[in-house]
Amino acid sequence: MSGKSGSKALLPELFSVSLYKANQGRMVRQFTFFGIAVVAAFGCITLGSGPLMTWGQSLRVAIPLVLWGLAAWVAFRAIHYARFADFLIAVEAELLRVTWPARQEVIQATIVVVVTMFCLGAFLFLVDLVWRALFQAIGFNEM
Repeated sequence: MSGKSGSKALLPELFSVSLYKANQGRMVRQFTFFGIAVVAAFGCITLGSGPLMTWGQSLRVAIPLVLWGLAAWVAFRAIHYARFADFLIAVEAELLRVTWPARQEVIQATIVVVVTMFCLGAFLFLVDLVWRALFQAIGFNEM
């Protein structure tokens, strides 16, 4: 497979137990794994409480658990797949370079947004009242 050096085909990577650059990009990789695992868990819960409701209790529990285990393994292998891991490592490096706003800046920006939204809501309410009065004046009734 062509591409960057160190990248392997995905299918053999699923059956590998090696860790690719294990100490780099740890936070982003962990959050990515847990995000995938949580989405898979909700999918398995939905499967167990939906389409499998007519099946026996042991199958309603076993099938979603096995599928979640497989999804967790795929997620674990995905974060160690060379191309994806390099991307996640680069994401963490970029996050470390971000200049985050101070608490006071966040509070001020939030106040500006909330006040703007209330003003916009009040303006739209007034425009609605004007249009409603105009339509009533010309005799246009709602259906």
